[in-house]
Amino acid sequence: MSDRLSPHLQPQIPDFYCEKHLEPPKLFCEDDQVTFCVKCTPSQEHKHHVLYAVGEAVENYQKLFQEMLNTLRKKLEIAQNILADEQERMVIIQEDEQNFKEMIESEYRIRFRMLNEENDMNLLRLHECLSNLNMKEASLNQLIKLATELEEKPQEILQRLGDLMRDRMDKLKESEAWLSEQICSLQGVIAELEKKCGEPSVALLHNARCSLERSESLLLQCLEPAHITELSLSQITGMSPMLRVLQRHITLDPETAHPFLVLYEDLRSVRFGNVQQAVPGHPGRFDFSATVLGVERFTSGRHYWEVDVGKAANWQLGVCRDSVSGQGGRPNAHGEKVLLTRSMMGVDCTFWVFPPLKRISLRQQMHRVGVFVDCEYGQVSFYNVTERSFIYSLSYLPFHGTVRPIFSICIPNEGTSSDSLTICPPQVPSCNTTVSPPSSLV
Repeated sequence: MSDRLSPHLQPQIPDFYCEKHLEPPKLFCEDDQVTFCVKCTPSQEHKHHVLYAVGEAVENYQKLFQEMLNTLRKKLEIAQNILADEQERMVIIQEDEQNFKEMIESEYRIRFRMLNEENDMNLLRLHECLSNLNMKEASLNQLIKLATELEEKPQEILQRLGDLMRDRMDKLKESEAWLSEQICSLQGVIAELEKKCGEPSVALLHNARCSLERSESLLLQCLEPAHITELSLSQITGMSPMLRVLQRHITLDPETAHPFLVLYEDLRSVRFGNVQQAVPGHPGRFDFSATVLGVERFTSGRHYWEVDVGKAANWQLGVCRDSVSGQGGRPNAHGEKVLLTRSMMGVDCTFWVFPPLKRISLRQQMHRVGVFVDCEYGQVSFYNVTERSFIYSLSYLPFHGTVRPIFSICIPNEGTSSDSLTICPPQVPSCNTTVSPPSSLV
């Protein structure tokens, strides 16, 4: 009978013991990532390598693993936050698409109504001034042509909008998949390092560098949100000439002006002064925000005015309910103000609409803003008069009672401010003996 024990009865040697001498290792070669026991003599190939005592090497790698874990956890948190933002952006895009469709259709409905009114006015003038059938026929033909364009133009814009929406959504879905993959990889490496930190000393050194290298490769992956084209309604160009017909004389109400606002004698311009004005107290005066209301009040009909904003860095324009209290500059109820806001922070300029507060994309020059109010349809629209383009529209607003124009200049943090706003006077063309056909609206 053989004296040798069967394999399953032989004593088991731990993996971290030297196979040759059955001794625990005492030295660790950093270059080759191998260990030696006290009876092993490092070969000539390790002569110029960096050697550590095993305890020191374990301490070094434990420190490296903990630093790497902290960095990986931070990156995992960033990746999860970006993923949540991307998913939120996808929801917002779907909401924006519906909102933009409604605004485009609403804008062109208004233009169509204005076109009909403009044509009726022209036909009336023709009837009163001339009996020239050729001019009447030319005017009617022009109306038919423009009506056809007004039917086709929104479909063309909606098609471009749909293509852009799909492109934006595809990019966000690709970003979502990539971020999900990165999060999964980060979680796997973090779990591996956490397990590594809990292993016995020599086992911890096994493939230690490989674990760090896998972690470092993940850290090199750039995490950033998808770059998508910002939506803008500025592609709706060509303002209706009927807006000029609806343009009103707007003047500023001194009894509502913030004490630091300086109103000019014509009551059409306002600037922020560095000295508080000696003004009498009034229940409608704003004392919190640098705001002033227009004298004019509207309860029905359609109205339009333009404001020169070229000398102001930060401003708000729009309408508010006449019941808004100036005390504290805070409205008493939701929906009492409808505003377009320009905010300048350093060199960054952003635009916002309210309600609800929403950032909008505007890259074009804008020195003059048009404000259109349709009390019947509860609609407020803003226009870039400089570029003759559409900015934004809010519809189905609860216009109960009287609304007034509102103008605000942000109070500067310190020093003086040269910000000013000027209401532009109406420029309604006078009626001549020669009547032109309806102007193009698109």
